[in-house]
Amino acid sequence: MYKLNLINLHEGEYIIMLEVGKKVKKSTSIFDVDGVPSLKKAIPLSVQHLLAMIVGNVTPAIIVAGITGMDLSDKTLLVQCSLFMAGIATLMQLYPIWKLGSGLPVVMGISFAYVPTLTAIGSAYGIEAIFGAQLIGGIAAILVGAFIKPLRKLFPPLVAGTVVFTIGLSLYPTAIKYMAGGAAASDFGAPINWAIALVTLVVVLFCNHFTKGYVKLASILVGIIAGYVFSIAIGKVSFDAISSAGWIQVPTPLHYGMKFIPSAIISMVIIYIVNSVQAVGDYSATTEGGLGREPRDTELSGGIMANGVSSIIGSFFGGLPTATYSQNVGIVAMTKVVSKYIIMIAAVFMLIAGFIPKFGALITTIPQSVLGGATIIVFAMITMTGIKVIIKDELSSRNTSIVGLSVALGMGVTQVPGALDAFPSWVNMVFGSSPVVITTITVILLNLILPKKTIKDEDNERSKIEK
Repeated sequence: MYKLNLINLHEGEYIIMLEVGKKVKKSTSIFDVDGVPSLKKAIPLSVQHLLAMIVGNVTPAIIVAGITGMDLSDKTLLVQCSLFMAGIATLMQLYPIWKLGSGLPVVMGISFAYVPTLTAIGSAYGIEAIFGAQLIGGIAAILVGAFIKPLRKLFPPLVAGTVVFTIGLSLYPTAIKYMAGGAAASDFGAPINWAIALVTLVVVLFCNHFTKGYVKLASILVGIIAGYVFSIAIGKVSFDAISSAGWIQVPTPLHYGMKFIPSAIISMVIIYIVNSVQAVGDYSATTEGGLGREPRDTELSGGIMANGVSSIIGSFFGGLPTATYSQNVGIVAMTKVVSKYIIMIAAVFMLIAGFIPKFGALITTIPQSVLGGATIIVFAMITMTGIKVIIKDELSSRNTSIVGLSVALGMGVTQVPGALDAFPSWVNMVFGSSPVVITTITVILLNLILPKKTIKDEDNERSKIEK
């Protein structure tokens, strides 16, 4: 490595010195954020991340396409744009430009959190109203990210941990639906689907606890491969989607158009703000689980703003709203593999899939039962990461009340169909679609309102009562 030094000899007289030093050797460790391991090591771990998110990434597009009555060509394009934008959004997070991007090993994709809002807007006003509202929602996310530093005090470990904990709990129904065959499956809940899921889960558990080295680290991938092979053997895999898919498809700007509807915009802005709060939880889970620290202000700010920018880009190219993928956060927390290079390769695969429909079609042939068996343990890890963050603050009566009540309200309301039906539709759209919304609002308010009391303070109060 060479270094130029400018040395001031006298007033107005300088000499340039060339300093020769040792070349800094780049890290090749998979446990280093900046580590660049060999492709032999990196690709299996990258594919693991890809498989964990691929179905969840394309499913919202399929749902929205059905709601808005798209023909096959527009539906296919929407799916491909979802893959393309997931790759773009992930790369923006990994390698920040200016202040945009977290620089953390996170995977971005089209989020299920938006689906209730997207379907409501799409069924009422069409796909163009979705992208118009998404454009404004992306701007709202940028503003939240820009001011996240003063807002950071609202998210101590007690609050952030509760949000992460609820994220994990909220994902369990998704995993169970996958294990049972997928909500839209004609044989939903059939024993064969559960058999596939359990084969996958057993292999993941075995690799994670009874093996060593890269087999242990790639336990999710090994489990998915085992479940996939088992599914092929019993005739549960169809390759029709591959033969019908084209070879090349390029996203075109404003293909679906754009329309601005005030009610749609308001709903989308609220969801974007809430999702930004949820992103704080995912970034916290990533740094706590993978790096053993809390996220920095710059990481949170850059991450949220980058997601806003990627959503704005997506609104022009047909990519639905993106968010951090909690299942991939769980993989990072479970394996401790934090190399951004590995996530980058997965992002490149997403981009390839976005241009080559046959590639994406191959990935989507994996039965949902396989993905359910692989991801349920990942979601469990997210939940436990939330608990780890919560207990950084002492579990006083005050704190346990805050956590318990916040989770109870969030999970309770969303588990009772029709609980908010008497309210305006936008209330149900915002607060009834995800437990994370109510939990986040409740835990923040309670933490601000309830008097701060330590366990010692509470013991002193009880002692005074006895006197």
